[in-house]
Amino acid sequence: MYFLAKTLITALIVAAISELARRYSMFAAALASLPLTSILAFVWIYHDSKDDKQIIELSYSIFWLVIPSLAFFLLLPALMKFGFKFYVALAFSCIGMAIIYGAYVIVMRWLGVNIT
Repeated sequence: MYFLAKTLITALIVAAISELARRYSMFAAALASLPLTSILAFVWIYHDSKDDKQIIELSYSIFWLVIPSLAFFLLLPALMKFGFKFYVALAFSCIGMAIIYGAYVIVMRWLGVNIT
């Protein structure tokens, strides 16, 4: 039952953002830009384990991994402006982001930054 409640709350937030985007794109973008997934994960993890160390480690890792994920939000609109259809642009943006993630992890390890 608890898993179902977590799933329902998370799904409702995503659905709300989707519905808001139809009428109020800036408000939907502001809501979507919040680290809602991270916040929900922190709440669920803390509720389940009360483990501060796990929250600290997850938060630190998320911080470092947000940086390469920003490339997705530049690639998607750029590809669509160049005439790529949405799903093709989405696929290439995901692939590009994955490549950037890989390179980023290698560089961070080379610099001695532990992100995992």
